[in-house]
Amino acid sequence: MPATSPSVPAHRTAERHRPGPPPATVRAAFALWITAVAAGALETAIMVGRDPAEMVAAGLAVRLAVFTAAVLIAVRMRRGAGWARITLALGLGILGTASLVVEPLGYLLDGGSLADALAGADTLEWIFGVSRTIHLAAVLTAVALMFRPTANRYFRGRGRA
Repeated sequence: MPATSPSVPAHRTAERHRPGPPPATVRAAFALWITAVAAGALETAIMVGRDPAEMVAAGLAVRLAVFTAAVLIAVRMRRGAGWARITLALGLGILGTASLVVEPLGYLLDGGSLADALAGADTLEWIFGVSRTIHLAAVLTAVALMFRPTANRYFRGRGRA
């Protein structure tokens, strides 16, 4: 039966007409999602090293599940799955960002001082802070890159990949 036959499922015909590789914006967004996951893993390791009981209470298993899901969804995003792009933007771009900033904002809103926090920080706290900053910057930049015009064209051309 020819490939243009109405009885051939549309997704099989679409597989033969795949657009080229992802554009630089999508590849960079993918690299930044992996960077964010790596930074999150480093932050988790520091927290476990500092206070294992608190980390278990905070949900180590949940963090590992989120990291795993983030990598798997980022892979699908890189392949052109529009649902993966939206999931990353909403799930990690909005909810994930909120989880990264809620504690520091709470500290500041309770009258804490950034200068005092920095002055009293030990080496691990500095590493954690730098990692958190990289983590946050990677997430925000990845979200922005996923919605650049070249990325939009790529996702439109990929359909429901």
